[in-house]
Amino acid sequence: MLESKKKTHTEKQLSAADILGNPDYLAISYGGYRQKTRDIQPTINELKDDMKLLSAMGIKILRTYNVQLQQASNLLKAISELKNEDSSFEMYVMLGAWIDCLNAWTDRVPNHEVESEQNAGEIDRAVALAKQYPDIVKIIAVGNEAMVNWATSYFVRPRVILKWVNYLQDLKQKGELPGDLWITSSDDFSSWGGDSNYHNEDLNNLIRAVDYISMHTYPMHNSHYNPAFWLVSEEELELSDKEKVDSAMQRAILFSQKQFDSVSNYMRSLGINKPVHIGETGWATISNEHYGADGSKAADEYKSGKYYQLMREWTNKEKVSCFYFEAFDEQWKDAANPLGSENHFGLINLKGQAKYAIWGLIDKGVFNGLTRDGKTITKTYNGKEKDLLEDVHVPPLREEIINY
Repeated sequence: MLESKKKTHTEKQLSAADILGNPDYLAISYGGYRQKTRDIQPTINELKDDMKLLSAMGIKILRTYNVQLQQASNLLKAISELKNEDSSFEMYVMLGAWIDCLNAWTDRVPNHEVESEQNAGEIDRAVALAKQYPDIVKIIAVGNEAMVNWATSYFVRPRVILKWVNYLQDLKQKGELPGDLWITSSDDFSSWGGDSNYHNEDLNNLIRAVDYISMHTYPMHNSHYNPAFWLVSEEELELSDKEKVDSAMQRAILFSQKQFDSVSNYMRSLGINKPVHIGETGWATISNEHYGADGSKAADEYKSGKYYQLMREWTNKEKVSCFYFEAFDEQWKDAANPLGSENHFGLINLKGQAKYAIWGLIDKGVFNGLTRDGKTITKTYNGKEKDLLEDVHVPPLREEIINY
């Protein structure tokens, strides 16, 4: 009887509509690179170890970013092998296809009006993988922050994203891709209409074309660029330092909620009603730049842990998928600056230590018997919250004039 139940469970093919917005299917962004360069790809065994750790955390949907390198195809192979080894293993993928403008990442001036010739090959690779692994790939995301104008190295106009979304939707209509595969683009809240400067008919048509909107929100970055919400007010002066920090984190969540609402409201103003999910959000634990002790004082493990907790509580309650950024620290992102914030968004660091956000999972024993790079998963700060709090800085006062 147990065997037949297990078999029935694995035979039911879940779709994106089933898993997105489902609190039982937590989502996360995943890279898995261990070294300072992406020239050294994670091995199949390393990927499988990571999948076991993420599965133990309750993660069942991963987001990847490109299919230019072997990481994405190897990840799908690793998941497929795990499913063959254990029929109850579940892991699904939002497969990213990277989109660039002409001359992106070169010594020539990027031409944001023309797309890169490499885009067609990237879409073709994503299509091939979606066909090869229809039981795993449930979403294709066309581009990552590819429309937002501050992505100065590579951004394109919405018409380029629209072209490829329509192409993929057409393949679905022809039966060349699964009909329940969802197509989206994952971009900053502003370029999804949260900022009126981005309102145009190409964007409106893109909103009509995607199966759902995948938007990004980063209050941590805005603690530097738009800090009004972040700064401690005069009314809070009598609070303890911890209370000031906790209050700032509550404001950070409200900041994200307002950005989420701005996208949802713009979509509805067009007479469209479809799901909006968070394709990316996160909080770094270390920074020697804008967000560190000499800047907005945002980056540390305590604030990161609070943000993770509050973000999961909000999105789970509202049945919004949140692809939290990110699963593991990756040091290639800012290889020249080891203390750069981009290297420190993971929930688990490169020493195999669980950061404050998920200390509770260690206490529950979910990682027992699992390792990463041969290391058992332990707590940062040896699990001593008092030591962790010594590295926490209170956000600046609103009345202070600080050049950061």
